[in-house]
Amino acid sequence: MVPRRNTVIWRSDLQDPEPSATAHISDVKIVSSYSWIDTPRPTIVVPGTPPLWSPPATDVQLPKDSGLYSIEENSVRLPGSPMAPMLRAIFTTNPSFDVRSIDVISERHNIRKLLTFVDPGSDRHNSETFTIRLELVGHTLLLCRHEKVMTRHIGRNQYLGHAFEFIKAYTASQIDDSAGHFRIVSYRFCGLNFLICHEPDGFVSPEREEDVAHEGLLDRPRSPTRSRNERPPSTVDPSLKNVVVRHKGETVPVESIFDIKTRTKGKRLRFRHIAPQLWLSQTSKLVRAFHEEGCFQKPRVEDVGDKLQKWELDNKDNLRKLGALIGKIITVMKDRGGRGILRFDAKKGCIMIARDKDESGMLPEDLYPKWDE
Repeated sequence: MVPRRNTVIWRSDLQDPEPSATAHISDVKIVSSYSWIDTPRPTIVVPGTPPLWSPPATDVQLPKDSGLYSIEENSVRLPGSPMAPMLRAIFTTNPSFDVRSIDVISERHNIRKLLTFVDPGSDRHNSETFTIRLELVGHTLLLCRHEKVMTRHIGRNQYLGHAFEFIKAYTASQIDDSAGHFRIVSYRFCGLNFLICHEPDGFVSPEREEDVAHEGLLDRPRSPTRSRNERPPSTVDPSLKNVVVRHKGETVPVESIFDIKTRTKGKRLRFRHIAPQLWLSQTSKLVRAFHEEGCFQKPRVEDVGDKLQKWELDNKDNLRKLGALIGKIITVMKDRGGRGILRFDAKKGCIMIARDKDESGMLPEDLYPKWDE
């Protein structure tokens, strides 16, 4: 049998996307959420609760980030099936959820990377090669982040900013031993139904809504808690696919969720580099925190919903190409069947889809029948 050749996709292949494709997100719904718990056995609580925005009353001097951190909590805690927790959470929230109606299931990071291929100017790190695992289950495309290393050690003599220390100082954990909160949203984009999982940085309580700046800047914390990505578990079975599910937490409305970005004072934080991440998860609040040698002045939670709508309109051509790219990937996988590996070659400027030599599926065996029910 002649081996199937790799499929190559160039940016030029996306120059004439379907003009009728709806290049905007609609029908947004919160499907489920969960929080990881720091226990010996992989454990999540559903719905869980994100950290609460708890800004201190005065300026804060923070140390630079250092130590061992998770790059992606799901992959570190359940390496055999990083996508299993989101599906377990969904079926815990709604046992009758019809996953067959979904065209694409992915973590936000993967779609963000695909948009970087379409529009290199949308990301400061546009020259980085990336890899995504693919699997077609029924008519649903699964995309799973694939990295050689899922943890990062920041040495004492290294400087990679203050983001983790800021989160610890400016938010308060709402669940004991929580190690990261994730949310799953569904929406329609370019004629496809998506399930997107993402990790927000926190939420604003209704009592603090008056602190939200609708035109502009930033905000701050108290109650120091462990960073969501700090001190990942050191020994995890790489083949592990099962996770313990418990009921705990409180569902937080989408309009209360925010992401955090920190920068050195004087460095610009361009909204066009932040917008894709917020747009993909439909996160309408943002904290932009600037510091001078680790001293953070009072930031605010900024409502950027209107800016995101404008960004979506201004970038409709590239978003239509993003939809066309995802459509091509689905078509390729339907033709090839099974599992694949998508790689972006930064030097050549193309995407290559090849057969995944790893024959194991992305999900635990008991989840696959959900596509047959």
